[in-house]
Amino acid sequence: MSHTPTDHFDVAVVGAGILGLAHAFAAVKRGLRVAVFERNSAPIGASIRNFGMGLITGQPPGVMLGLAQQSRALWLHLAPRAKFSAQEAGTLLFARSAAEHAVLEEFMTVRARQQGYQVSLLAGPQLEALYGGHFRHHRSALHGSQDLQLYSREAMPALVAYLQSQGVQFHFNTLVKEAGDGHLSSTAGQFRAERTIVCSGHDYQTLFGERLATLNLKVCRLQMLRAAPQERFALTHAVLTGLSCTHYGAFSDLPSAAVVHAEIEANTPALNRHGIHLLVSPTPYQELIIGDSHYYGVDAPPFNNEEIDQLLIDLAEDTLGVRLNVLERWQGIYGSKGPGPFSATAIDAHTTVVLMHTGIGMSVGLALGERVMHALLDGSALPDPARDQH
Repeated sequence: MSHTPTDHFDVAVVGAGILGLAHAFAAVKRGLRVAVFERNSAPIGASIRNFGMGLITGQPPGVMLGLAQQSRALWLHLAPRAKFSAQEAGTLLFARSAAEHAVLEEFMTVRARQQGYQVSLLAGPQLEALYGGHFRHHRSALHGSQDLQLYSREAMPALVAYLQSQGVQFHFNTLVKEAGDGHLSSTAGQFRAERTIVCSGHDYQTLFGERLATLNLKVCRLQMLRAAPQERFALTHAVLTGLSCTHYGAFSDLPSAAVVHAEIEANTPALNRHGIHLLVSPTPYQELIIGDSHYYGVDAPPFNNEEIDQLLIDLAEDTLGVRLNVLERWQGIYGSKGPGPFSATAIDAHTTVVLMHTGIGMSVGLALGERVMHALLDGSALPDPARDQH
């Protein structure tokens, strides 16, 4: 399906990150004329710098868990059509200490049972058998069987190409300078749209800076690595450790998680100081994406800290039981510290700003785009994490 180029659209999306593409997909599948405007030549922001995890297990009960489950179905719908990899092996969250194991037990007996997380707890012979015994030095592992593994730097361009094949017009290398009341002014000229959806990531200045300033938004800067094992190690699961029990909302409010936080502070305070919790994500090429740290502020300092990278490498080598060769290092930057995990703000009758305020856009973005588009078309209330939580 294709459309003749035009300067008048049903839906104009500003930003070609995962959230922008989610809205474009939700609109074009409803038969609408859609254009996406992106200031760069391709998606190069947070949406390709991440782990590629479609994480359900870590999401807290309520709206975020629902968004992650809905996004999973959308990813599995898109993967064969857009021809990108979506692996379904799931995640393994390893407990190293008795305190971390206690969190996994509490999660299994309380939260998983109440909320229907599809998980199992592996210990003893089951743990010993994992990957030929590579993880036998842990106490237990939580297997999240619904979690997906994507390779973002390939999935995002593939999704762009698929949307183009469905009729979405892309205007890359195009900065939208002004938007509102059905009009867009850009470096490629003037456009009109019945609805404009701005998905500008952590850029809070270019469009609607005064309005966004009232939200007191911050950015999160993190350090990440891509590495290759020095020996053959065909990891197919994404790997987390008990450190993540203090970070992800599915675990962090459990009483046992406070003990893990205190244990980290007592034994390895540098991990808390840098906001480090280990994630290891396999790529389709027998490589591993490793991270991450968390720094929050108004801006993202450009200088990487070697101590952080070394802590991440040491944690990964200890967890996996293999030595690693680092292939790439980079910074991720995403929007953070907003009024909830995301916001959908109506600017005027034609214009909406949709932003993520956490680093889980790949996990929940497709569903959020679907829900925003549904609300705009039927006149219902925009998604609101505070209102929709219960």
